[in-house]
Amino acid sequence: MRVYLDHNATTPLREEVVDAMLPALRDVYGNPSSTHEEGVLARRIVEQARQQVSSLTGCAPGDVMFTAGATEANNALVQALRTGSVPWQRMITTTVEHPSVGEPVTQAAAVGHEVTTVGVDAAGRIDLVALEAALVGPPALVSVLWANNETGVLQPAEAIAERVRAAGSFLHLDATQALGKTPVDVSGLGAHWISCSAHKLNGPKGVGALIAADAPEVPALLIGGPQERRQRGGTENVASIAGLGAACALAGEELPERMARYGALRDQLWHGLEAQLDGVRWNGGEGTVLVNTLSVEFEGAASDVLLQALDIEGVAASAGAACHSGSVSPSHVLVAMGRTAEQARGTLRLSVGHGNDEEQIDWAIDRLVELVPRARQAARA
Repeated sequence: MRVYLDHNATTPLREEVVDAMLPALRDVYGNPSSTHEEGVLARRIVEQARQQVSSLTGCAPGDVMFTAGATEANNALVQALRTGSVPWQRMITTTVEHPSVGEPVTQAAAVGHEVTTVGVDAAGRIDLVALEAALVGPPALVSVLWANNETGVLQPAEAIAERVRAAGSFLHLDATQALGKTPVDVSGLGAHWISCSAHKLNGPKGVGALIAADAPEVPALLIGGPQERRQRGGTENVASIAGLGAACALAGEELPERMARYGALRDQLWHGLEAQLDGVRWNGGEGTVLVNTLSVEFEGAASDVLLQALDIEGVAASAGAACHSGSVSPSHVLVAMGRTAEQARGTLRLSVGHGNDEEQIDWAIDRLVELVPRARQAARA
């Protein structure tokens, strides 16, 4: 048996998504910018997907701009600071951001832009008092990872947005992990932008969106054509956009059931481990994290050893972010939460999703109960 518990890294394509993509791959080959029948059919697919994304996220279809994924969208917003043509003069972010924000912010600081980084508490939630202090001054772009990719910790988006707007600043929420796992309403949140990627909610890799809501104009992501309201030139990836739309439509139909299902599987996993192993800790804690995510520390064990052993035994998991795979450095997210380097290196991220069932969870628990003592013994040798 193979048990896939790394849905926060990427998710399997749903059959319904494949079915939505096939016509664009096989039959509808026109350029969406062309005015002939073939182009009109392709444009129709793109606009249907735009409507599907907007329905899930609570925005107008015209607010959806398709991208190659959240990393492109995140980079574009941060890099816009360098143009001098945006209404913010500085950046505010947190100590637990995804590298697609963290690295361009570091580059912006290196060339002289003002950057403030706000810390989090032991549960991984932003320090709102520190955020209020950071907001005093010229307008800023505040970029926050709404649902953490490593721990699943959900930031208090509405409280953040209230403070950002009151200060006359602008808010971007990276909703990559949130979309399809928790309700998302851009207008209700009060954010100016959210970004997302299809492959985190059973869609294809290489496509996503930047969604604006009452947001100022930003420089074009790509120059060289009229596509996406001249904000992202280049012929659209019609098949992948269709896949994103279909994935959003499925999420909209299934979200309450999906949340209940994922939450039950995640809790089954945690309670099984907690009951049969000592020295385990949930990073984040029930009630403040995504329903599908369990970041768990196994005291005295090395995550890299556990991951290799689990893979051999048929369980796919992660030590944290997939983009940091193979790194021996402790997770910056866990360190920001006050964990030691040793504690961070003893942590696994177990994330459930489509295709998982109770039998698989029991199988994974049994494998971990068997392997964790061996990993601890190896660490002491």
